[in-house]
Amino acid sequence: MSTCRAFLIAAPASGQGKTTVTAALARQARARGERVRVFKTGPDFLDPMIHERASGAPCYQLDLFMGGLEHCRALLAQAAQDADLILVEGVMGLFDGKPSSADLTRAFGLPIVAVIDGSAMAQTFGALAHGLASFQPDLEFAGVIANRVGSERHADMLFESLPPHIPGLGWLPREAAITLPERHLGLLPAAELADLDAKLDKAAAALRFDPSLILEWEGVSDAPLPTPHSRLKGQRIAVAHDEAFCFSYPANLDTLRALGAELTFFSPLRDETLPACDAVWLPGGYPELHAAKIAANSDMQLALLAHSSAEKPLLAECGGMMSLFETLVTADGAMHAGFGLLEGAALMQKKLAALGLQAVDLPEGSLRGHSFHYSRSETPLTPIATGTNPNGGPTTEAVYRVGRTTASYIHFYFPSNPDAVAALFTA
Repeated sequence: MSTCRAFLIAAPASGQGKTTVTAALARQARARGERVRVFKTGPDFLDPMIHERASGAPCYQLDLFMGGLEHCRALLAQAAQDADLILVEGVMGLFDGKPSSADLTRAFGLPIVAVIDGSAMAQTFGALAHGLASFQPDLEFAGVIANRVGSERHADMLFESLPPHIPGLGWLPREAAITLPERHLGLLPAAELADLDAKLDKAAAALRFDPSLILEWEGVSDAPLPTPHSRLKGQRIAVAHDEAFCFSYPANLDTLRALGAELTFFSPLRDETLPACDAVWLPGGYPELHAAKIAANSDMQLALLAHSSAEKPLLAECGGMMSLFETLVTADGAMHAGFGLLEGAALMQKKLAALGLQAVDLPEGSLRGHSFHYSRSETPLTPIATGTNPNGGPTTEAVYRVGRTTASYIHFYFPSNPDAVAALFTA
C-alpha cells in the first residue's frame, strides 16, 4: 500500500469555484517541485483539461458507476505510487447525485476540503461549513477554503465564524484575472484559452494556503489495472481530435492501447482524408461551433463515406454523431450540411436536452457512460438499443447502427467493458 498526501475538494453546490481552487493547489504544488496527480469525480471533459495543464499530468475520472469500485481503486493506487500529492475535484455539491462525491470519499477514506464561495456572506459561512461537516459524520472533514474573498479582513470574518473543530485552511481572493470563462457545456476547453497558463499562475500566487496543512492519506491497497486481451492487436484506429472533436477520456485511449490498437489522430475540420486505418472514432465536442467548416470539408465527407461503405467500424459519440447527420442546425437557425452518413438532422437548442449517467446493452456487450447535450436529433433510424439512467432519470439515449457505424449521444467509458469496445472496433 502506497501513501501520499491527498484530499477531495468538495463544495455545497456547483459554481463555488472548485475547479479554480483545485487548479491553483495543483499549480502551487508543482511550483514547489512536487509531483501532482489530479482526478475529477464523475463524467467531465472540460475541467480535466484545466487540471492537466495545471498539474502537468493527465487528469483521469473517478466514477463509481462508470468505472466501478475496483477501477477507481486501481487508478488511485497507481497515482499514489508516483505522486507526492493527489487532488480529487468533486462534482456538484458534496452529497449530490448517486454516486456522490461523499460516496467516493467514503469508499477510499479520502479527507474532504470544502470550497465555499464567501463573496456574499460573513458569519453564515460557519453555519454552512458546519452543515457540510456534520451531515454525514462518518466522513473525514479536513477543513474549508474560502473562495472569492473580498479582502483579508473579509477572510478573517469568515474564519472567525467556523466552529473550533473545522479548520480554515486558506482563501482565494475575488479577481477577474483568475476567472475561467464558460460556455453552454461548462468551462472553455484549455486549448482555446491563450492566457490559461497566466491565469493558473495568478491563481496559484493569489491562493493563501499552507501546504503543511495537507493531510497524509493512508492510501488504498495496491490494485493494478486489469490487462485486457489484445483483441485489437494489429488494428489501427483513427481518432478525431481538434476543436470540434475534443472530448475523449484518457482512460478510453489507454483502454484502446491496452487492447493492442495503434492510435493515429486526425482533424475532421482540416484534413482532406482519413489516415490509413481499420476503424474510426469520432468523440464528442463542439461541432455546432464549427458547422461551416464541417460543411465545407467535402473531401472528409467522401473519406468517411468510403470508410463506411467498406464496412469498416466507426464509433460516433454525441458531437461525433451530430456531425454524421445529413444536416446540422445551429442555435441561430442556420442549416449546415453534415458528413451525411446518418439520415436526419441534429438541431441545437438553447436549453439543456439531456443530462445523466447511462448504461446500455449493445450486441457486443454492456457499456456505461453519460450524456450531456443541448441538441436534439430528428432521424427515421430505428435504435438498436436504448440507454437507461441508473438513478431513474428521464435521459434514455438511443444507439443507432448503419452497417458498421455505431452512433449515440452517449459518451462511452471504455474501461466499463473493454471486450465490448474491442468488438465495436474490430475490423
